[in-house]
Amino acid sequence: MSTSIGTFLKRLIDRVIPPMPDFFSLINEQCDLCVQTMTVFVSHMERGDADTAAEIRHLEKQGDKLKRRNNHVLDKAFTTPMDREDIYDAITSIDEIINYAKSTIRELEVLSLDPDRHMLEMAIELRAGSEALQRGFAKLSTNPAHAEHDAMAARKAERKVENVYRHSIAELFQTEAMLQKIPGDNNGDGHQLLALAIIDIFKHREIYRHMSNGADRLAHAADKLNDIIVKIS
Repeated sequence: MSTSIGTFLKRLIDRVIPPMPDFFSLINEQCDLCVQTMTVFVSHMERGDADTAAEIRHLEKQGDKLKRRNNHVLDKAFTTPMDREDIYDAITSIDEIINYAKSTIRELEVLSLDPDRHMLEMAIELRAGSEALQRGFAKLSTNPAHAEHDAMAARKAERKVENVYRHSIAELFQTEAMLQKIPGDNNGDGHQLLALAIIDIFKHREIYRHMSNGADRLAHAADKLNDIIVKIS
């Protein structure tokens, strides 16, 4: 009899005040998918094949579904272990890293470009930063103070991306290197080749800038991780 009453009361309480979901696990799932995506992203920058491009598009769709599910759980939760806005921002910024991987692939296809060494270097750092976020967010439920190092590592990866970005832009606009692509002639073909070289420069700059924007989302996620660490440590 007492067991039945206890069960009834628990059900009643759960209906009035639903049990709190494990938001730490929800964010961890988002991080795991991000690392998986960035690993394939690096592979694409190494090979530039259609299979890796298709896999990234598939992972990005999975990321959108996961984000919608997590946000729905967040909206329905009565209480949360962290500020609700912090959880939302963490979920969103991690998903946006995935989105930038997919949109970078799309830009490469639209502009008919193959990945180059600068893109590969930036992709490797984006993956490293995503792995740092994965480690950091995983520590929040057990030892949040120790996650600070991982937030710093993610920030460091973002700075490395920006460093590669600046060097890649500088290299694109090296006048001597560009002029070496233009043969000397008297029939006007040089002007056409110069125009094509300039167009190629701006195409590459678009991709580099896109990846730099992805690094901005990585930095935002790292900042959000830091905010959460301060609040729950």
